[in-house]
Amino acid sequence: MLITLARTFLLYILVVVTMRLMGKRQIAQLEPFELVITIMIAELAAIPMQDRHIPLINGVISILTLLFVQVSFSTLSLKSLKFRSVLDGRYSVLIANGVVQEKEMHKARYNLHELLEQLRIKNVFNLADVEFAILETSGDLSVILKSQKRPVVPADLKVETKYEGLPATLILDGQVISSELKRIKQTEGWLRTELEKFGMKSPQDVLIAVMSTQGELYYQPKDSWKKQLYKKGGAK
Repeated sequence: MLITLARTFLLYILVVVTMRLMGKRQIAQLEPFELVITIMIAELAAIPMQDRHIPLINGVISILTLLFVQVSFSTLSLKSLKFRSVLDGRYSVLIANGVVQEKEMHKARYNLHELLEQLRIKNVFNLADVEFAILETSGDLSVILKSQKRPVVPADLKVETKYEGLPATLILDGQVISSELKRIKQTEGWLRTELEKFGMKSPQDVLIAVMSTQGELYYQPKDSWKKQLYKKGGAK
């Protein structure tokens, strides 16, 4: 039993490390060759995990070989456009200038029901509103609406807006994120002082705290902190 546990643990660590080295894409964003390698790695890890008679090194070597193949193919696809097109394929324009491209849909083996479903997922319910629809190599559908149907943005109204950068997440589940404090050039002492203004005695009582680029601090206390106040009669 201990041997099985050790084999399972080692294979799990190996697969996790392998997937991390392959990149940070989600399953829906994987290219076809990446999806094939991912499935094969899962199978290669499961077989020696279930059968103790199969040497563990066989599964390890196979997984490392697939990792080498995937990294090599990814590197080649970055350097060669032709290799990338062969490996990943090419996108398909399913709707061009508001007209459904039947030939492209047949080539991509994409039917109208799938097209309408993907448009609804993109919050597009009227086919007449679409100028272009592009089926990406990952299988995702990119939609460009007609200019008259796009949402109005400040630039259309010639309204000037302030710069909005990346907010800083200062606290997550009671833990102070030091790297984020350093990024906004503040200290933990400053953060505690700001929280005390809202009656928060410790960062541990905070579920999440975020600082916007305009200097606005948003926070939400934990439910346990609220319950403590309720018991003390301080808040309801």
